[in-house]
Amino acid sequence: MSSKDNLSGLGDPLAQFKVYIANRPNFAEYPNLSTVKPLATGEIQEIGRACGNGWRKVFNVYAKLVFALNSESIVTKRGAQSWQIFREHTLLQRFSNTSLLFTSPQTLQTKNERNNTLHIIMGKTYAKSLELPVTLKWLDHEFAVDFGNKLLVCPYFDYRQLSNLKIIRLVELIKQLKEA
Repeated sequence: MSSKDNLSGLGDPLAQFKVYIANRPNFAEYPNLSTVKPLATGEIQEIGRACGNGWRKVFNVYAKLVFALNSESIVTKRGAQSWQIFREHTLLQRFSNTSLLFTSPQTLQTKNERNNTLHIIMGKTYAKSLELPVTLKWLDHEFAVDFGNKLLVCPYFDYRQLSNLKIIRLVELIKQLKEA
């Protein structure tokens, strides 16, 4: 079985920058989604309007993270001049190399995929509910890393939990994972 099987979420089905979240937006077909669905321009705004401020924060923090990462070798910004433009015109769309997954990480991957795919789990509580590899090491009470599986755990994508300062720390950890 390929690691792309049994994944459900939003974004690029072939993404190598994968973020995992415990909940799904209660919008359109998303509660029953069984594939990775690329979003269209404007769909993030629609989800935010329909599902509330919590989802707007998730998308905003995701876009801010990618923009702060500023690494075309990980995720290309496609010429976006701000994280807001990136969010509206690239994030979670086809060929964006970004996904927001509602299923747990598939850490048993091919060697090639393990070298290229980054996995970020949102939230310590969600991470502790998953069967994660024993090689995951907690750096403190908010961040954990598994270099062999290119797996990170970070605070939930919310301004209070994943502040700009913590985004900078997460960017540093992502760059270390990419080099590992």
